[in-house]
Amino acid sequence: MRSFNFIAWAAILALVAFTIPPARAAAETKRVCKKDEKTKKEVCKDIKVHKKVEGTPVPEKTAKK
Repeated sequence: MRSFNFIAWAAILALVAFTIPPARAAAETKRVCKKDEKTKKEVCKDIKVHKKVEGTPVPEKTAKK
């Protein structure tokens, strides 16, 4: 009985692990460089670029009297 429970939980965890895609796979990276004024060197960073999600605009608040 104990080995059956272990096998059942291992199968469930394996199924969940392979069906849920990792969140990091969706983001692409982009290299951004900026010149440092003090040291006159170029400082570069790798940043994540996410897709822009389209949505409904937020309604503006009206002023109350």
